Amino acid sequence: MGMFSWKLHGDGVRVKPGEVIAPDERLNWLYTTGIGLQHIVAMFGATFLVPIITGFPPSTTLFFSAISTMLFLLITRNKLPSYLGSSFAFLAPISAAMSMEHGGMGVAIFGILCTGVLLAVVGLIVMQVGAGWVNRLMPPVVTGAIVALIGFNLAPTAVSNFMASPVTALVTFCSVVLFQALGKGVFGRLSILFGVLIGYACAVVRGEVDFSAINQATWVGLPAFTLPVPNFSILLMFLPVVLVLVAENIGHVKSVAAMTGRNLDKSIGRALFSDGLGTMLAGIGGGSGTTTYAENIGVMAATRVYSTAAYWVAGIGALLLSLIPKFGAAVATVPSGVLGGVCVLLYGMIGMLGVRIWVENRVDFAKPINMITGSVPLVLGIANFTYTFGGTTAADGSISGGVTIGGIAWGSVIAIVLFHLVKGLHRLRGIEVNDNPAPDTTGASLAQMPDRETLMAEGMMSNTPSSIRGVTFIVLGVVIFIVCSIIQAMGGSHMFAGSYIQPDNMILDLLMQVTWWPGWLATIGCIGYGGWQLFSAKKK
Repeated sequence: MGMFSWKLHGDGVRVKPGEVIAPDERLNWLYTTGIGLQHIVAMFGATFLVPIITGFPPSTTLFFSAISTMLFLLITRNKLPSYLGSSFAFLAPISAAMSMEHGGMGVAIFGILCTGVLLAVVGLIVMQVGAGWVNRLMPPVVTGAIVALIGFNLAPTAVSNFMASPVTALVTFCSVVLFQALGKGVFGRLSILFGVLIGYACAVVRGEVDFSAINQATWVGLPAFTLPVPNFSILLMFLPVVLVLVAENIGHVKSVAAMTGRNLDKSIGRALFSDGLGTMLAGIGGGSGTTTYAENIGVMAATRVYSTAAYWVAGIGALLLSLIPKFGAAVATVPSGVLGGVCVLLYGMIGMLGVRIWVENRVDFAKPINMITGSVPLVLGIANFTYTFGGTTAADGSISGGVTIGGIAWGSVIAIVLFHLVKGLHRLRGIEVNDNPAPDTTGASLAQMPDRETLMAEGMMSNTPSSIRGVTFIVLGVVIFIVCSIIQAMGGSHMFAGSYIQPDNMILDLLMQVTWWPGWLATIGCIGYGGWQLFSAKKK
């Protein structure tokens, strides 16, 4: 059976009790189209909320969301039902990049592009050697801390939007809470969408909505595309998002596997690579970074239809909507008060997802290693601890230029470093640390990944020295590139500059010379050698 040949389930109309529609099956096309439209509605609120908050063009975001979804289905060979929508993990770095000196949308989408490249590289590595190394690098206590700090870091933004129009924000907030608490079925799952609609109606009554953009927009046309503007000083704001995207994708694969009763572990690498490719495309043209959507898992759980045919309908439908400029202009008119009301809840929920990972994996905070790993990153993220390397200090104390590292980057890096540092110290004292104390029963985090022995038995992971060297050198190449990019940015240049730009500082000049062409050679050499080692290990 070909990739686009879905087997008709039963009579194509009814789903008997206890039965499910598998990814390679479908109902008749009328019912399949109806379910595909449900998926569009399910992803609508969250997918559009990101560009509305960040100021990105909604139609462009929807365009790349649709393209990314169809690419995901192709690369995963129609075995993994999923819709790729806007990722909330990008909210904080995009906001920082948009507001920084010499920043803007072009700089922000460059960060999205680089994040997509790194995620695609992670996906390629997982396709070669399995996903076990990801779980060892980021056990549940680390993953939970990173997810939590990304949500809580956004709290000041929610407050500023809320205070822009407190009445509208309060109406929106109460509407979302009521739908979330009292709504059943579709009303409960789409509480954010319905809350935004009620808040929008309130804003219209209060005269807070400007409809002029809708009147000026045409009915049919391509969305507005924006090219990325290289600025390597923002990499440390964006790259930690990869850790969250990895966790979301693996959790999605595990959830679908649990619902369909199929082992989809071999699709993890393809899922990560597909999402990385979709995020790269969004970064090239001006869309928001993508991720697999839990909202659509709710639709599948309710309908028991996991057919990828329905997702093709959703992808094509979303693509057609993105070609209606009036539709995108209408979405862009959502005022700040509505955003403030929904974001107070939304950002808190993102933060609590990290806490949920801790709870579901029974992370024991009576152990110092978990207490330190969980607490310090949260403080750095919530306080948005910021430090600027290089740059010029003005008389009023403000700093221009240089490389600024914010709370999310500090918190993410510190979470990983602290855990493995304390773990190493414990082992020196002869104390054994259990990274994964309990299996995750929901598919929401990394802890459900199969262990090393299972992966090796299924041929998903290699234990040869070649595979270990391959992963090590690829990671080393990425680290070298990031470090070199930061040093170049401190001197006002970047790794893609056509010629070397000499700074005034002698020490910085020396560092920039060492990290320009030598940095490129080291990066290409390490990644190339690592890729060759992985290829050799796979052949064996």
